[in-house]
Amino acid sequence: MTLRNALVGTLAVVSLAACGTSTPSSDSGKIQVVASTNVWGSVVKAVGGDEVEVKALLDDPGADPHSYESKPADAALVKDAKLVVFNGGGYDDFFAKLITSDATKKIEAFPLADNHAEPQTGAPETDEHGHDHSVNEHVWYDLHTVQAVAEAAANELGALAPEKKTTFEKNTADFSAKLEELEKKIAGVGQGKKVVATEPIAHYLIEESGAQDVTPEAFSKAIEEESDVPAAALAEMNQLVESKQVNALINNTQTENQVTKGIVEKAGTAGIAVVAVTETLPEGVTGYLDWMSKQVDALALALKA
Repeated sequence: MTLRNALVGTLAVVSLAACGTSTPSSDSGKIQVVASTNVWGSVVKAVGGDEVEVKALLDDPGADPHSYESKPADAALVKDAKLVVFNGGGYDDFFAKLITSDATKKIEAFPLADNHAEPQTGAPETDEHGHDHSVNEHVWYDLHTVQAVAEAAANELGALAPEKKTTFEKNTADFSAKLEELEKKIAGVGQGKKVVATEPIAHYLIEESGAQDVTPEAFSKAIEEESDVPAAALAEMNQLVESKQVNALINNTQTENQVTKGIVEKAGTAGIAVVAVTETLPEGVTGYLDWMSKQVDALALALKA
């Protein structure tokens, strides 16, 4: 399966490492871009190259993105940006609220994703963070959506700098080709295998692998809502791991707590592979492809074992 062609039209904010450190202004001659996270910022950087200067509000690899509260400096950055990019789907609502001008070009990733959720009747169930549990908002783990965002970035940047349009399109083509290579690595490698996850952020990557995620629903919901895990759900999770009924444990290292640490320890004792995943780029990693390649390789290796 190939990726779909989906052309579609706190005070101290740390920039992406490869993007410079000046504030969004026209002084540098570059297109000023602000992203909610360094993940989406790195995608736009891959498309814009040296023609863009990207700032990411969420850049700390040790922070929990769900707990982020915007600062006055964030609003100033967004106001001065020529292009903004964010996740959507309830994940980074703080960012959407910072966009106050209709003139600002924006890219929202979640609406560009295929909806893998089952149809739901009635009002969606949301938690205290505004997350809709009928869908999975972590679409940066969906390689198809990432390509769509890259293509949208090429369109928007091309409109801002028509003389550089060809460059943006070439960069996007190169980026998309490497995404397809990642998809070939992971597609189908988990057929017949089972996994559990401390939090369902890598849902789309697991789905692409063909593996079955057997994490108790009540466990996932409690972890996402930062509430106590029901005893029955925790017991079920422990049983799956300790009795080696699963091939791998997917662990979100950015939202660890005593419960998830305990699950990781049990997986280690049982000899089950633990695959670390994150919600933002780890320290020292500046590009989406480098980051995702490491995670794809780790998951593929665990599922092939």
